[in-house]
Amino acid sequence: MKQWRLVAMMSMMVVSCAAPQALEVRSTHLRNLETPSMQDEPMVRAEQENLLHGAIGLREQEQRLGHYYVVRWNDASQGEPVKVLFEFQQGSTGSQIHRQEASFDASETSGKAEFVVNGDSYLKGGRVLAWQCRLFRGDREIARRRSYLWE
Repeated sequence: MKQWRLVAMMSMMVVSCAAPQALEVRSTHLRNLETPSMQDEPMVRAEQENLLHGAIGLREQEQRLGHYYVVRWNDASQGEPVKVLFEFQQGSTGSQIHRQEASFDASETSGKAEFVVNGDSYLKGGRVLAWQCRLFRGDREIARRRSYLWE
């Protein structure tokens, strides 16, 4: 029994010390302006308040509704510029693929890019149904992350 515990502890240590992924995507969907109670959902409420910060009036708050993606990338190689390409499909635009991109200097080895689908693009185009994010160093694709529905 003690050997089993030792093996379990060692495997947990190996997993926790793993190298950072080349591409991580965190998404938030601000669906409506109703604020959850602080006791029920404190983290959700804090995220919503952060996204709505500075919006004065109902029209400005409605323009903040939408999808927010934070992409963290990591690539130790240098020499060529970095591009993070975010592609997505929305509910009202069918199979049309929309693109947003962020560029970084060749000397950068890690960074953060934020992609936002909100305002009229979200209110008219609908919610994001599928997405993919790709990391390029020059013309070479380094990493890719996809949502479940991306084909």
